[in-house]
This record gives sequence, structure tokens and C-alpha cells, in this order.
Amino acid sequence: MLASDIRALRRARGLTLAEIALKLGRSVGWVSQVERGLSTPSLSDLRAFAELFGVPISLFFSHDVPQESERGVVVRAGRRRTLGTSESGLVEELLSPDLGGSFEMVRSIFAAGAEMKAEQLRPTEEAGYIASGIFEIEIAGVWHRLSEGDSFRFEGKPYRWRNPGTEPAVVIWVVSPPVY
Repeated sequence: MLASDIRALRRARGLTLAEIALKLGRSVGWVSQVERGLSTPSLSDLRAFAELFGVPISLFFSHDVPQESERGVVVRAGRRRTLGTSESGLVEELLSPDLGGSFEMVRSIFAAGAEMKAEQLRPTEEAGYIASGIFEIEIAGVWHRLSEGDSFRFEGKPYRWRNPGTEPAVVIWVVSPPVY
């Protein structure tokens, strides 16, 4: 799973093996072996990958799959990979089994009062479903106030978000291609 996640992150960012190798100070052969699961990166290598891809290092630590038949297919509620911390105001759980495929699905929990102050622009198509709470999202300069049961979608537009409510907002977020 680690190998396919690293490959998916590299491809989602449009980087070649040679570019990754140069940025990490490693050989193209080593990066290729990591992506094929033939070499295991050290903890410091994982930190370098995380920094390079702009993801938390916790993404690379997966949970055991109890049944081999479920690997790459099923994610049990208690075995999701968690990204972020409650101190940051945003905790995300990867609902997809891995980062392979054409999209990722994430359960995002936005703390009351949490806010992304700076706009973000990603070369992705994104959609979300508000499972609970109040969630506001600004897409291309227009704010939208959403409540439980509402949904949204946008592609290649700057966005930012905030939770103006007094309770956490839970949003099921789909991103294509995967960026975590």
C-alpha cells in the first residue's frame, strides 16, 4: 500500500521519477524500487516524501487489514488512516483503501470556529457532502453556507472554508485525482 500511495502522489503532482530523485537526493532506481515495493524507505525518507508532497507523514502509516480479501477494497471504521490533529481544527480520515485509482474519499471533521484563511487552488475536481453541522465554503470568491444534507462540487477553482457553527461539521469529501 505504501508503494502505491507514493506512486499515486507523484503522479497526481505530475512529477517524474527523475524529479523526485533529484529533490530527495536519491537515485531514480531507488525511487522506482520504493514505488514498486522492492525497497522500504526509512523514517527520514518518509519525512522527506511527506514534505515533498505536502502531506502529513501519518498518511504513510496504514492500519492492518484483518482479512486479505479486503485489502484495497474495504476500509473498516476503526482502521482508517487519520490525517491532521484536533489542534489544527481539521481532522481527516481516508475512506478510500489507498491513493490508487482516479479519486480519493475523505471524511473531514471541521472543529467549531475552524477556518482556512488562505485560498487554495488545486488542479482537481472536488465534491463534498455535509453529513452534519454547518459548513461554509468560498469557491471562486463566492461564499456558500451549507447544512446537513447539502453538497457541492467545483473544478480547478480557488477555495477556502470555515465552520461558523458551535459544533463540528463533518463533510465527506471526494477529490480527483487523489492529492493525499
